[in-house]
Amino acid sequence: MRLIAATDAHRIVRRLHYSGKTVRNSQVHLGVFAGDVCGGALQFGAPLDRRKVLGLVKGTAWNQMLELNRLALAEWLPPNSESRVLAVALRLLAARYSFLKWILTFADATQSGDGTIYRACGFVLTAIKRNTDLIRFPSGEVIHMMTFRSNLSRRHRVLGGKSTAELSGGGASSSVLLTTGGRILPGFQLRYIKFLDPSWRDRLTVPEIPYSEIAARGAGMYRGQPRAGSIGSDAPVSHTGEGGASPTPALHLAPDG
Repeated sequence: MRLIAATDAHRIVRRLHYSGKTVRNSQVHLGVFAGDVCGGALQFGAPLDRRKVLGLVKGTAWNQMLELNRLALAEWLPPNSESRVLAVALRLLAARYSFLKWILTFADATQSGDGTIYRACGFVLTAIKRNTDLIRFPSGEVIHMMTFRSNLSRRHRVLGGKSTAELSGGGASSSVLLTTGGRILPGFQLRYIKFLDPSWRDRLTVPEIPYSEIAARGAGMYRGQPRAGSIGSDAPVSHTGEGGASPTPALHLAPDG
């Protein structure tokens, strides 16, 4: 694993990530190599609004945390590559940027999984939220509400070439967007924190949620489907393999593409 150019990381993520989209404010880009062949990339950067997340850990300075924006790996890599790659990336960050104290990330269980690799790497679960913001349109495109809220006057293809303001009279509610044929994706989004400096764990200002709560709340999902044994799941299915390898775009800038 080594640092790579942002342009290369964006190209890899667009090809391999389930969303097909990158996050424009990513700052640290790591390439994953098997020999001389690149098999994936990780991108870390600032959250969209740092002020809203700094308070999760008391006393965090502006430059003491990053968000894992994207983790995308090729299918041909060996089993358990996600957790191995993430563990190495965290060690590299801690060694190269000693001022970093913690990493924030999100698991998008509506499309990917509930964060198996984060739990394997010792991330602390701090939130389980039912999805109300990711919308799938008739074209198949999935867009987060923040994309529409960030620029009410911007016209969108999925809205029939109209802007959010034109449809809503200046507001930005999901109910207006649903009139275009979109539907809110069923599922959950989970927030995780990894402390690069273990002594900072005592500074956490929100409760730590036991991993068992994921199943108890019916939030256990893999590739957008409920896991078997997840309480409250309507159609339990059994999956093997990794789930939750990619953070949700919930707090990101409007993605490109």
